[in-house]
Amino acid sequence: MFDLDLFIGKYVTKRSKSMFLEDIEDNREKLAEKISGKTVLVIGGAGSIGSSFIKAVLPFRPEALVVVDINENALAELTRDLRSTSGMYIPEDYMPYPMDFASPVFEKMFRKHGGFDIVGNFSAHKHVRSEKDIYSVEALLQNNVLHARILLDLLAEFPPEEYFCVSTDKAANPVNIMGASKRIMEDVIFSYSDRFPVKTARFANVAFSNGSLPAGFLSRIQKRQPLSAPSDVKRYFVSPEESGQICMLSCMLGQNREIFFPKLREEQMMAFDQIATELLREYGYEAFCCRSAEEAVGMASALKEGDSRYPVYYSSSDTSGEKAYEEFFTDSEEVDMDRMKALGIVVNKTIPDQGRLKVLLDGLDAAFSGNGTEKEEVVSIMKSYLPNFEHIETGKGLDNKM
Repeated sequence: MFDLDLFIGKYVTKRSKSMFLEDIEDNREKLAEKISGKTVLVIGGAGSIGSSFIKAVLPFRPEALVVVDINENALAELTRDLRSTSGMYIPEDYMPYPMDFASPVFEKMFRKHGGFDIVGNFSAHKHVRSEKDIYSVEALLQNNVLHARILLDLLAEFPPEEYFCVSTDKAANPVNIMGASKRIMEDVIFSYSDRFPVKTARFANVAFSNGSLPAGFLSRIQKRQPLSAPSDVKRYFVSPEESGQICMLSCMLGQNREIFFPKLREEQMMAFDQIATELLREYGYEAFCCRSAEEAVGMASALKEGDSRYPVYYSSSDTSGEKAYEEFFTDSEEVDMDRMKALGIVVNKTIPDQGRLKVLLDGLDAAFSGNGTEKEEVVSIMKSYLPNFEHIETGKGLDNKM
């Protein structure tokens, strides 16, 4: 029987256990003090990272857990998963809500609870493919930036003990709108840090997370469709379990305005085509490299039971916003590499210039209020706030590929 966790540990992260276990053990008493008996709200909690955060937090026995996500089916699966896991603690006061965190009904629910001790926000557009045109760009920025401000205004009325919002490694020297939106999001949450503690984390790709290319490999194999991957892109990876642990450690142990990131070395990066090839081998296939996507689709349609060769199409990356390398901090940021064993920390971030931030957010609101705004105008508005934002535009997107 195929075991995804074992595969990730053997071929992707190449770790048999979480790299953060020692940091968790070293700080177990502090974590228990922060979490035990507390009320917890997790927004976007049915996604890969949000659900992993929940599983990292629950062993420390919070008093209440409210999970909000717009994906009703994923919320149902999260609940089934938690209640089917041996030894999993679930507080009696557990409530999953299928709702939008920027909606009026969410505000009603939040006010009825009188706020929460711990709030984690994992709701995010995370794909570079979410910037193909002005409509997808607006949806991305509304979710990652403008709606986050609505949530923060509400939190300011009921200040939590800890607030965490997930960022991305692509926020460091961003080359795509998604990464730039997360860099702006960091400033937005830090602008509220005089009212309650805010923390975030930049980390690598989560192996086989929902909607990721590796997760797509599993779906393609199940449907006997070809696998497609870039042959020239390497990325840092963490396991789903590790993703939740990073966020928990940052949320509970981070100081105000700190950014946690994993200590990963360049030789630990993995190529997507290599993951695909190893996955096929695990399923008993040999990857057969086709010369085109069309050839791969045709060969896959003719696959028969017992065939040992499986069609793949590996090609160089040529899509907009594709960053050639991964980084977790910039040259201008101060970093503490000694406090945690497996985590580095960006420290001493200042409260952003409120005036400049207001100009940016008002500019985005104004751009989206009309019908004639183009994607290039939004990029220009963002660049006026982030001078180092070098958007890579090739005119090609991931939706044009398998």
